[in-house]
Amino acid sequence: MFSKVLTWIREVLKKMTSETGHDSVSDILISSEMTNCIELWSNMYQDNAYWINNKNVFSLNLPSSISSEIARLTTIEMDSKITGSARADFLNGQFKKVLKNIRIQLEYACAKGSIVFKPYIANGNIEIDYIHSDSFFPTAFDSSGKITGVVFTDQKIKDNKIFTRLETHNLVKDGCSISNKVYVSSNNNSLGREISLQDVEEWADIQEQIVIKSDRLLIGYFKVPLANTIDTKSPLGVSVYSRATDLIRKADEQYSRLLWEFEGSELAINASEDLFTRDINGNAILPKGKERLYRKLEIDSLRTTEAFFEPFSPTIRDVSLINGLNEQLRRIEFNCNLAYGTLSDPNNVDKTAEEIKASKQRSYAFVSDVQKALKSALEDLVYSMDALTTTYNLAPVGKYEQSFDFDDSLIVDNKTEQSIKLQEVASGILKPERYLMWRYGVTEEQAREMMPDDLIGD
Repeated sequence: MFSKVLTWIREVLKKMTSETGHDSVSDILISSEMTNCIELWSNMYQDNAYWINNKNVFSLNLPSSISSEIARLTTIEMDSKITGSARADFLNGQFKKVLKNIRIQLEYACAKGSIVFKPYIANGNIEIDYIHSDSFFPTAFDSSGKITGVVFTDQKIKDNKIFTRLETHNLVKDGCSISNKVYVSSNNNSLGREISLQDVEEWADIQEQIVIKSDRLLIGYFKVPLANTIDTKSPLGVSVYSRATDLIRKADEQYSRLLWEFEGSELAINASEDLFTRDINGNAILPKGKERLYRKLEIDSLRTTEAFFEPFSPTIRDVSLINGLNEQLRRIEFNCNLAYGTLSDPNNVDKTAEEIKASKQRSYAFVSDVQKALKSALEDLVYSMDALTTTYNLAPVGKYEQSFDFDDSLIVDNKTEQSIKLQEVASGILKPERYLMWRYGVTEEQAREMMPDDLIGD
């Protein structure tokens, strides 16, 4: 569907360009390679990759596990506040709704490469649309990689008709220009003909055209902080598992071999049908509850003098298959910036202590980059919320400050830092009470109460 909508938008974009007055927009900036990959990443996340058939190849659910873990590490203990005025208090109240959903939405973004936080006004409040990379279509970027032109899609089905709304955002001289067009079609093979916004009840209150004073688009754009190896000229984000898609496929195949090995080596009894009683139709009746154990074999009674009965219990090769799968999972961990043992068996890691430490530091560094990218996106979102608040007079004019607090223990190697601080205390360049304040999160007065009397200075 992503490719189909992309084609529709490209067909009408030139006409929309002339109507919006943004002459620099000429095409959607998504290459065919990126289109294919965005669809693949999305299908993988939804456990619907092309190699999964649930007959010969089963899924380990690795894409969702990888995305979920990175989102968890990024947002655990995360907090953000907006303070400074009555305007700030209003924004903070609206922004709290974003924080409640942030981990789930970040997981989607990690899987598909990017996400747009798009604020809008509803009943005097600011609501947020969370738009994944397979539902928005950028048309322009600035030199820093920020979106300066984008088309969003929204669809509704009513009375056997498909209504599609194209919402176009462009950065123009006077601010952020937003235009809306609606199309109706009787099938999903085309965009259909253009109609009025008033023809769709749910969209009747939406303005066809508006320009809001701003120096950027009124959105927050997050993309995974990885280099785009699919299209090096594209400023679009890539999935956190973009460098491990083939490894994930091979891991699923190896996992399926393991399942087949367990199933194929199940204890069974090969027996002649002559050993079983028969029903009125002449069919052999297997012992109730043991149907899986027995395998009926047709033995020519004219060529054998006794009934055939033989147990089937082959040697299972689980150890070699599990070791092979575990090694595959470690390769995936490396390519996805996860520490060893996140997906693989943590009790079967034959890496050296230095390799394990390096893998954790690699994971810490990547999570830190994700936090920085998320912080930038949320700052742009709050800026956009403030601009809408001014435009629609939702709260008194006032300044605001936005703060962020992430759990540093996931980014910083606390054991190493603690060892360094203790050495600094021992060498006399750091006061003991300062160490206690850092270590236990207490005030200076509380730290002094914790110290022995002979260590308390004047």
